[in-house]
Amino acid sequence: MFYSPLIRSLAVCLMLLLTGTALAAPAAASDPAIDQIRNSLAKRLGDIKLDSIEPSPVPGLYEVLIGARLYYVSADGRYFIQGNMNDLETGQDLTEEKVSAARRKLIDAVDEKDMIIFGSDNRKHTINVFTDVDCGYCRKLHSQIDQYNKEGIEVRYLAFPRAGVNSESGRKMAAVWCADDRKKAISEAKQGKNPGNKTCDNPVAEQYALGKVVGVTGTPALVLENGELIPGYIPPTRLKKLLDSKGLDKK
Repeated sequence: MFYSPLIRSLAVCLMLLLTGTALAAPAAASDPAIDQIRNSLAKRLGDIKLDSIEPSPVPGLYEVLIGARLYYVSADGRYFIQGNMNDLETGQDLTEEKVSAARRKLIDAVDEKDMIIFGSDNRKHTINVFTDVDCGYCRKLHSQIDQYNKEGIEVRYLAFPRAGVNSESGRKMAAVWCADDRKKAISEAKQGKNPGNKTCDNPVAEQYALGKVVGVTGTPALVLENGELIPGYIPPTRLKKLLDSKGLDKK
């Protein structure tokens, strides 16, 4: 059926909803098409929360935001489109612009006390990194953490065990987040040392669900200050140049 793939692609948004971190729903709009779309999607998606429904730049087409995923729907709620909308006159990726803003809002809502932060004395940039202690390129990135800091880049880690929260990596990451000294624990875990089995009320599952919603498919995954998502490892000097080129300097 039409909506089966859609339901699968939006299941991760329901995961975030269950953790209580979804964006608040906006007030009801007066546009009758919005009510039509909301009712149509409710029949197909059930309890998935629609964070906003707004007219798109294309007449008769509406934007539906769910977490940090943007979709397009016809005014009658029948046709659902997944993909990016580009303005050929300006060259703008209109979808990514909206998605980055939503992604940034979700990341900004995470309390810093739930992250593992390697700060910089001369901070110019901040990156949020979804990481896995058993990921090779995550380990490579962390082995250069001092160099990132010297380049003025603060690194804020969020947990994303690629094999899932209940995997061996998930267990290790829970132990790291429960450690008395998280920075030491994550550094040792990324060197291959077993962090033990310490447990506590930790944010690993919530951050894993958040990663799914903001579009993380592998690690490391970097979320920049503007909400842009960049997958994969980038060496410190090259990352600094990239951040500078985007005008993301801390003022």
